[in-house]
Amino acid sequence: MKNKSDKKIKVRYTIQIFFFVLIGLIAINHNLIETGKAIPLLSSASLHALCPFGGVVTLHQFITTGTFVQKINASSIILMTIAFVLAILFGPIICGWVCPLGSIQEWFGKLGKKIFKTKFNNIIPTKYDKYLRFIRYIILARVVYEISYTGKLIFQDVDPYYALFNFWSGEVAIGSLIILGVTLILSLIIERPWCKYLCPFGAIMGISNLFRIFKIKRNKSTCISCGACDRACPMNINISESNIIRNHQCISCMKCTSEEACPISDTVEFTTSSKEVEHYEN
Repeated sequence: MKNKSDKKIKVRYTIQIFFFVLIGLIAINHNLIETGKAIPLLSSASLHALCPFGGVVTLHQFITTGTFVQKINASSIILMTIAFVLAILFGPIICGWVCPLGSIQEWFGKLGKKIFKTKFNNIIPTKYDKYLRFIRYIILARVVYEISYTGKLIFQDVDPYYALFNFWSGEVAIGSLIILGVTLILSLIIERPWCKYLCPFGAIMGISNLFRIFKIKRNKSTCISCGACDRACPMNINISESNIIRNHQCISCMKCTSEEACPISDTVEFTTSSKEVEHYEN
């Protein structure tokens, strides 16, 4: 099982690195194109054109007027559609495997684990944490409403994703840089803080956990209640207390499964199997 687990970990990390480097190069190329020194065969699209959340915020305007919000184009609608289809099938796999901002928070978290050890990702009391996780839905509603009303991409001024790949340019608002810096610092003590508490696109993706086709399921009959799955979950979901994981915070990273953290084969699985379960919990 160890070799199989190592292979799955390497596949996910490879995909994360690939998309991080790809988006980074495209962002650099977008700036280089203005000087006539673009990288051959590489897209020069702006980051807005490469973000599926752009499709979400422009959807109302596109349906009602046939136009796009400022700086958004058709590619964002296409990426949004792809993200939604993947979410229906596999849950928020975009968050756990593709998103560069999620990946860099995870990489900072690896350093944080070495520094803070058992205190890492356990600093906020559960009684507060469970309510803080709904802030991202408030942000989502506010952003969609304001962009629908103004027709302008106002989120760019506080967007850490945009700042991550444009921090060297003069296009980035100071607010975005501050939020990016705070996010990365917090990532040393909290796993994926932006994803957990603030990401509006993650809020949308999280809803897919309620009806996704491929689900994370726990086989209660073989579970030994060791808690390995709980400790492995970057989003602090109590996997061992559920038979089907429907928590809106799950990012489909599959760290909790028998292919990685769970020591018992075929116990925590990413599957469509209709194995018998006794109850359903988040």
